[in-house]
Amino acid sequence: MELQSWINHFTRNGTDRPEPNWEAPRHPFTESQHRALLHSLTQFQLGDGGGPAYLIGHDRESYFGKHPQMRTLVDLWFVEEKRHSELLGKAVQRMGGTPITKHWSFSIFCGVRRAFGVSFEFYALLLTEITSNNYYKLLRKYAGDPAIVAMAELIIRDETGHIAFHRDRIATDEDGHYSLSFAWAAMLYLLALGAGTMLWINHRSALTRLGATTRKFYRGFLQETRWFIETTRERRGESLKARRGIREDQPRHRQSQKRRAMPTPESHSANIGSSAFPCERR
Repeated sequence: MELQSWINHFTRNGTDRPEPNWEAPRHPFTESQHRALLHSLTQFQLGDGGGPAYLIGHDRESYFGKHPQMRTLVDLWFVEEKRHSELLGKAVQRMGGTPITKHWSFSIFCGVRRAFGVSFEFYALLLTEITSNNYYKLLRKYAGDPAIVAMAELIIRDETGHIAFHRDRIATDEDGHYSLSFAWAAMLYLLALGAGTMLWINHRSALTRLGATTRKFYRGFLQETRWFIETTRERRGESLKARRGIREDQPRHRQSQKRRAMPTPESHSANIGSSAFPCERR
């Protein structure tokens, strides 16, 4: 994985962030829509960057010991997640609510991340990104409130980059942790289905009151899961081809250097009378 490219991406992304106009006229939600949406946004404010903004797996330091260059990248990634929580907090305040600091479902999520370690934690966060991205797309389409729509647009931009980062990380894995087999794809679908169902249970009330449907929700995040699997496999193929090309090119490159260093009899005969062999063209 080209770590510096991703570090540049996250750094650049942090400097180009159009803030939603929180003073824009409010959308005339019905009472039931307002109540359900406020409850939903309050939960998301905690879950999307409102908790520990770093890896919390029990083997975190061991992972960074093996991959020290990842620490800066992961820190920048979580900085963006923290910004999402700040945006959602402003949306909660716009609707007259108060941000929360704990929720039973988020406590369980953090406990599982900590207990199962960084490798599992990366997958848990990836699936959260995929399902949450679909939530924000539905919010963008159905919320109607200009500030909340602009917030969703900005978070979708970030989440799309986060999902691409996970794709690159898995596709270019050189330790053999990810086979990308049929079993891997089936596991990812099942985990995504579980994560998506949990999100739908918690946020169905708000999304359906705004106009979304169960079918649109499931179709959306399952399509994103399929896209992730397909593009990750394509990226893996490109990565393997590039690595094979480098390995195959190295011996040819050394042989080519030897041939250039030793003039052939033909070149020597062609240049009789010359004081030196001709310079090679680069």
